[in-house]
Amino acid sequence: MLPRAARWLRTVLITTAVVGFAAALVGCATAGPISPVAVSDVKSVAGTWKGVVYGPGSEPESIELTIREDGSYDVVSHQPYGESRGKGKVEISEGRLIMHGEKGRGVATVLSDRAGDRVMNIDATLSDNSTLSARLWPSPY
Repeated sequence: MLPRAARWLRTVLITTAVVGFAAALVGCATAGPISPVAVSDVKSVAGTWKGVVYGPGSEPESIELTIREDGSYDVVSHQPYGESRGKGKVEISEGRLIMHGEKGRGVATVLSDRAGDRVMNIDATLSDNSTLSARLWPSPY
Protein backbone atom coordinates (compact mmCIF):
# COMPACT_ATOMS: atom_id res chain seq x y z
CA MET A 1 0.00 0.00 0.00
CA LEU A 2 1.29 3.46 -0.87
CA PRO A 3 1.92 6.04 1.86
CA ARG A 4 -0.73 8.74 2.07
CA ALA A 5 1.48 11.44 0.48
CA ALA A 6 2.32 9.16 -2.46
CA ARG A 7 -1.37 8.34 -3.00
CA TRP A 8 -2.23 12.05 -2.89
CA LEU A 9 0.49 12.88 -5.43
CA ARG A 10 -0.65 10.03 -7.67
CA THR A 11 -4.25 11.25 -7.47
CA VAL A 12 -3.26 14.84 -8.31
CA LEU A 13 -1.12 13.73 -11.27
CA ILE A 14 -3.81 11.42 -12.68
CA THR A 15 -6.51 14.06 -12.20
CA THR A 16 -4.39 16.70 -13.92
CA ALA A 17 -3.70 14.38 -16.84
CA VAL A 18 -7.37 13.39 -17.23
CA VAL A 19 -8.63 16.97 -17.07
CA GLY A 20 -5.93 18.19 -19.47
CA PHE A 21 -6.65 15.41 -21.95
CA ALA A 22 -10.41 15.97 -21.72
CA ALA A 23 -10.03 19.72 -22.22
CA ALA A 24 -7.84 19.10 -25.26
CA LEU A 25 -10.45 16.80 -26.78
CA VAL A 26 -13.24 19.32 -26.28
CA GLY A 27 -11.05 22.09 -27.70
CA CYS A 28 -10.50 20.04 -30.85
CA ALA A 29 -14.19 19.29 -31.23
CA THR A 30 -15.49 22.84 -30.79
CA ALA A 31 -15.37 25.98 -32.85
CA GLY A 32 -12.45 27.38 -30.93
CA PRO A 33 -10.43 27.27 -27.75
CA ILE A 34 -12.06 26.29 -24.51
CA SER A 35 -11.45 28.27 -21.36
CA PRO A 36 -12.45 28.09 -17.70
CA VAL A 37 -15.49 30.05 -16.58
CA ALA A 38 -15.43 31.55 -13.09
CA VAL A 39 -18.73 30.57 -11.49
CA SER A 40 -19.97 33.31 -9.18
CA ASP A 41 -23.43 31.98 -8.34
CA VAL A 42 -24.93 28.49 -8.05
CA LYS A 43 -27.93 29.72 -10.05
CA SER A 44 -25.71 30.05 -13.13
CA VAL A 45 -25.12 26.27 -13.16
CA ALA A 46 -28.52 25.17 -11.82
CA GLY A 47 -30.29 22.57 -13.93
CA THR A 48 -29.60 19.09 -15.20
CA TRP A 49 -26.18 18.08 -16.50
CA LYS A 50 -25.62 14.74 -18.23
CA GLY A 51 -22.44 12.95 -19.17
CA VAL A 52 -19.98 10.23 -18.31
CA VAL A 53 -18.25 9.27 -15.07
CA TYR A 54 -14.94 7.41 -15.00
CA GLY A 55 -13.96 5.41 -11.93
CA PRO A 56 -10.83 3.40 -11.22
CA GLY A 57 -10.91 -0.03 -12.78
CA SER A 58 -14.39 0.31 -14.20
CA GLU A 59 -16.01 1.09 -17.50
CA PRO A 60 -17.35 4.63 -18.06
CA GLU A 61 -20.92 5.05 -16.86
CA SER A 62 -23.72 7.43 -17.73
CA ILE A 63 -24.38 10.06 -15.06
CA GLU A 64 -27.01 12.72 -14.45
CA LEU A 65 -26.47 15.60 -12.03
CA THR A 66 -29.28 17.95 -11.07
CA ILE A 67 -28.21 21.15 -9.29
CA ARG A 68 -30.89 23.29 -7.66
CA GLU A 69 -30.66 27.06 -7.17
CA ASP A 70 -30.32 26.58 -3.39
CA GLY A 71 -27.10 24.59 -3.98
CA SER A 72 -28.51 21.14 -3.23
CA TYR A 73 -27.93 18.44 -5.82
CA ASP A 74 -28.95 14.90 -6.75
CA VAL A 75 -26.80 12.58 -8.81
CA VAL A 76 -27.68 9.31 -10.54
CA SER A 77 -25.08 6.99 -12.05
CA HIS A 78 -26.47 4.41 -14.46
CA GLN A 79 -24.44 1.24 -13.95
CA PRO A 80 -24.76 -2.12 -15.75
CA TYR A 81 -26.32 -3.68 -12.65
CA GLY A 82 -28.59 -0.77 -11.67
CA GLU A 83 -28.42 2.79 -10.49
CA SER A 84 -26.38 4.48 -7.81
CA ARG A 85 -27.87 7.61 -6.29
CA GLY A 86 -26.49 10.36 -4.11
CA LYS A 87 -27.17 13.87 -2.96
CA GLY A 88 -25.30 16.73 -1.46
CA LYS A 89 -24.62 20.44 -1.42
CA VAL A 90 -22.63 22.71 -3.77
CA GLU A 91 -20.85 25.89 -2.76
CA ILE A 92 -18.74 28.28 -4.77
CA SER A 93 -15.07 28.89 -4.00
CA GLU A 94 -12.66 30.78 -6.25
CA GLY A 95 -14.93 30.33 -9.27
CA ARG A 96 -15.23 26.56 -8.88
CA LEU A 97 -17.94 24.35 -7.45
CA ILE A 98 -17.08 22.51 -4.26
CA MET A 99 -19.34 19.50 -3.90
CA HIS A 100 -20.01 17.90 -0.51
CA GLY A 101 -21.97 14.68 -0.89
CA GLU A 102 -23.10 11.69 1.09
CA LYS A 103 -20.45 9.53 -0.58
CA GLY A 104 -17.54 11.95 -0.92
CA ARG A 105 -16.26 15.36 -1.95
CA GLY A 106 -15.42 16.88 -5.32
CA VAL A 107 -14.40 19.95 -7.24
CA ALA A 108 -16.09 20.96 -10.48
CA THR A 109 -14.78 23.37 -13.08
CA VAL A 110 -16.96 24.84 -15.81
CA LEU A 111 -15.39 25.43 -19.22
CA SER A 112 -16.80 27.26 -22.23
CA ASP A 113 -15.90 27.71 -25.90
CA ARG A 114 -16.36 30.84 -28.02
CA ALA A 115 -19.85 29.71 -29.01
CA GLY A 116 -20.85 29.61 -25.32
CA ASP A 117 -21.13 25.82 -25.14
CA ARG A 118 -20.32 24.71 -21.60
CA VAL A 119 -18.88 21.54 -20.12
CA MET A 120 -18.38 20.66 -16.47
CA ASN A 121 -15.39 18.60 -15.32
CA ILE A 122 -15.64 17.01 -11.90
CA ASP A 123 -12.86 15.36 -9.91
CA ALA A 124 -13.96 13.65 -6.72
CA THR A 125 -12.66 11.53 -3.88
CA LEU A 126 -15.16 9.12 -2.38
CA SER A 127 -15.40 8.20 1.29
CA ASP A 128 -13.44 4.98 0.61
CA ASN A 129 -10.60 7.16 -0.85
CA SER A 130 -11.24 5.98 -4.41
CA THR A 131 -11.32 8.71 -7.04
CA LEU A 132 -13.49 9.41 -10.01
CA SER A 133 -13.83 12.02 -12.71
CA ALA A 134 -16.82 13.09 -14.73
CA ARG A 135 -17.50 15.17 -17.82
CA LEU A 136 -20.99 16.66 -18.08
CA TRP A 137 -22.91 18.89 -20.45
CA PRO A 138 -26.05 20.88 -19.73
CA SER A 139 -29.11 18.84 -20.65
CA PRO A 140 -30.43 18.18 -23.33
CA TYR A 141 -26.99 17.38 -24.83
